[in-house]
Order: sequence, then C-alpha cells, then structure tokens
Amino acid sequence: MARVTIDDIAREAGVSRGAVSFALNGRPGVSEATRERILQVAERMNWRPHTAARALGGAKADAVGLVVARPARTIGVEPFFGQLLAGLQDGLSAKSVSLSLMIVEDIAAEVEVYRRWVSEHRVDGFVVVDPQVKDPRFAVLEDLDVPAVVIGGPGRHGRLGSVWADDREAMLSLVEYLAAIGHRRIAHLAGLPAFQHTQRRMRALRDCAKRLDLLGAVSIPTDFSDAQGAAATRTLLSAPAATRPTAIVYDSDVMAVAGLAVAAEMGVPVPEKLSIVSFEDSVLTRIVHPPITALTRDAFSLGQQAAQRVLAAVDTPGSIGDLKTATPALTVRGSTAAPAG
Repeated sequence: MARVTIDDIAREAGVSRGAVSFALNGRPGVSEATRERILQVAERMNWRPHTAARALGGAKADAVGLVVARPARTIGVEPFFGQLLAGLQDGLSAKSVSLSLMIVEDIAAEVEVYRRWVSEHRVDGFVVVDPQVKDPRFAVLEDLDVPAVVIGGPGRHGRLGSVWADDREAMLSLVEYLAAIGHRRIAHLAGLPAFQHTQRRMRALRDCAKRLDLLGAVSIPTDFSDAQGAAATRTLLSAPAATRPTAIVYDSDVMAVAGLAVAAEMGVPVPEKLSIVSFEDSVLTRIVHPPITALTRDAFSLGQQAAQRVLAAVDTPGSIGDLKTATPALTVRGSTAAPAG
C-alpha cells in the first residue's frame, strides 16, 4: 500500500495542500472546524509523518534508542534486563515517547546504529548500557551531538549524563557478610571483563581479601549465561574439599540458579557445605530451594529514572549530570550459612 501523502488528505478533505500542512503541524491559518475535519481525514486514512520530512522541519522523533551489544539468547533470560526495559518504557510512555530497541553483535555494530539512527532522525536521544573500560561509544555520541544517558558509573562518560548505583559498595557489603559468618574461601563468578561494573566488583573482592583474612578470593569471568555459570561452578566444586570455596558469589541470578543446580548434582549441600549468593535479585532467586541470598535493587525504578533523565537531556541538552541511586541492599535467605566446622 502506498504511503498516504498530504496531497491525498487535501483531495479527500476538499482543501488546499497548505491548509493540510497548517492543520497537521498545529499552525494558525485555518479555522478550528477545518482543522478538525482535516485531522479526522488524516486519522481515517492512517496518515503518518514522513521521517525525512520531520527531520528537515526540526520536529522531534518522539523516540529514544537503546542498542545492546550482547548475545540475544543471554539477554532473553535475564530478569534484571526485562525489568529495566519495562521501567524505561514506562517512563517514556508517560510522555508519549517510544523506545527503539536493537540487539547487535558487538560495540562496532552498536556505533554504526547510532550513526544511522541519528542521520535518519529516528530517535531524539539514547540510553547506553554496559559501559566498558575505554569505551569508544561516549566520544562517538558526543561527536554526534545527541543527548544520551549512561546506565552505570560513576563517571568516565565524558559529557554524557548517567544513572548509577555503587557496585563496589554493594560487593563489599556482600563479601563482608560472608566473612562475618565465617567464610574465608570465597569465589566470584563475574561477568564480562570488558564491563566497568565487572572490573569494580572484581577489584572490590581483591581489595578486601587481606583485610578480611580471606584464604582464597578468586574472580572468574563469564558471559553471564547459565551454561558458563554451571561450567565454572562444576570446576570449582571439583577441587579437593580442603581447598574448594565454601561460598560462591554470582554476578547474575541466572548463573546463581545454575550453580545451585550443579551443587545438587555433585552432592554438595547448600548451605551446609556451600553458600551461594547472587549479585542480582529476582523471582528466580526466590522460587528455588533453598531461596538464594541476593543483593536487591529496583531495576524497574532504575529504568524509569534513566527515562526521565534522557527526556530531560532531550529537552535541555547538556543540562544533566550523574544521578547516584540507592546501593543494592543484601537480602539474606536460605542459601547462606556459616561453613561447616
């Protein structure tokens, strides 16, 4: 079906092309009765503004972009990401702004999407996730002169604003809790090492190892998937009982649940012989047996706050800075206890 044009609407409504343009753009030049009739015709004909024409006219796209460079299968099973998306869409929908989502293979592909969407005037701004060490995206977005908000921090985003929680403080609280109930051999199944938040969590564990008298504090990078979480857990629990960890911290709830299943498979009771903790809390950590101790934060609210910040950046470019949100709080459940003996 051919795109409906202003000329089509003019013929149907029996008015001039200029009158249609005035009515659709909310400008004076036609009576209210004529404007209403033109708008009704446009609605009946399912007319939508042409993207290129909107761009030339300086109109907003009423959309915000989110491009994610992660395997789609991994993202599809992450409750945290689902809640974050829901919060983003809720915050944008309140202002009649849509969320344009694309999942790509790597950062280079993500950057190309930024360039294309900006040139096509597809979005008014971007939300950026998974900030990386020496991240090239921030300079590109600054060069494109497009509003953007990063979820993650603190800092290192150039002139872009951010919404962030203190991963380091959260990790320290978690490890200090495990040490307080007697654990000295603590393993950490981390996320992708290129991510800033992964590096902060790994560094937090290293920094407190001597202070807490930890005998073995090791971080093992993964891709956040249940498969790699299970494989790494199996390797850790295959070590001799005298040297294997008595507690494992997982960077995602999906990996924590996979680790719990591996422990059951290998005959290592939780929490009697192994304590399990998840850095992310969700319905997954609450419905397994035993329920998993986790760091709890409101991912839906985080998405809403990011939406509010990017809309503010679109309305007033350069007006926003960094917003620190509440540090994830430890919720103790049945998966943790003092180590046997």
